Amino acid sequence: MKAVVLVGGEGTRLRPLTHAIPKPLLPIANQPFLERQLTWLHRYGIDEVVLSLGYRPDAFAAHFSGDCFGDLQLRYAVEDEPLGTAGAIRFAAEVGGIHERFVVCNGDVLTTLDLGALIAFHDARGALASIQLARVPDPSAFGVVPTYDDGEVREFVEKPPPGTAPTDWINAGTYVLEPSVLERIPSGRNVSIERETFPGLLDARGQLYALESDVYWLDIGTPDKYRAAHVDVVSGALGEPPVADAEERQPGVWVQPGAVIDASTRLVPPVLIGRDTAVGPGVYLAATSVGDRCTVGYGVRIEGSVLLDGATVERAAGVVDCVLGPDAVVAEAAQLRGEIVVAAHSSPSTIMGRSV
Repeated sequence: MKAVVLVGGEGTRLRPLTHAIPKPLLPIANQPFLERQLTWLHRYGIDEVVLSLGYRPDAFAAHFSGDCFGDLQLRYAVEDEPLGTAGAIRFAAEVGGIHERFVVCNGDVLTTLDLGALIAFHDARGALASIQLARVPDPSAFGVVPTYDDGEVREFVEKPPPGTAPTDWINAGTYVLEPSVLERIPSGRNVSIERETFPGLLDARGQLYALESDVYWLDIGTPDKYRAAHVDVVSGALGEPPVADAEERQPGVWVQPGAVIDASTRLVPPVLIGRDTAVGPGVYLAATSVGDRCTVGYGVRIEGSVLLDGATVERAAGVVDCVLGPDAVVAEAAQLRGEIVVAAHSSPSTIMGRSV
């Protein structure tokens, strides 16, 4: 079975981190997010994936040498101009030679969805399209999807004002589509599947269904959600170790090979420390994921943060609720707090955010 993964966005909410690294290739607990998604798809029998690309397609081709990931075959559909979600799906299906039922998923959603259950739900109802729904506390920022008792979609309500949504079940960005749906997507222009294609399927009954799935689901596209994804994965939200070679040294504290941690370090889970990382004496780490080849100096305090590969936090510095990009440097005794994203390959003079 084939799948289309929509990974063409620029990741603007995660800038400047995404100036150098496309959002789907950013790591979640020391493994690129897209690798996690491809592993999940392959688990449910997907053997070929078409990556719908727009922004930095070169980065994807460089990352996946040989156009494969393990046993999963990869194809690339590179848009010359943005085609919208539906237009991108049609274009990717044409490039990938998709003529049978296929799966679509957004390239920024971390989930434990049972994809097999969604496919079985689709089969049982003879649907043209089926959508996974997730429940969220505040649906006002999402597309809300009320359904009949059997799961048939009643309507789409896109980003309703707070307090007005008819349900708290939202479009979670994973679909099962029959190839006939592609014929409903105009070629050569920007088309939204949420605003045009799916609402258009409501012109007749029995075509569009949605499965309420109360499983782990997170859109990783903002700094706070990106940090939350690390905490969740290190805490076991996916039901497995955060990354394949990590060893649990104590409950909720995971360490990868080659890491050197001073005995005086205080680790408050969930914590992940990457390969060949050095953690000096008197360090306090809480709810933090540290990448490979990082350096954490004497007396540093880090809470609720993410350090990507090669980041350095010099002695006596404090880092709270931050994301530090690859090879970023936090200067000695600097105190950083808030939704801070540090540009890749930065120096102390180019750190962005609010100092306290």
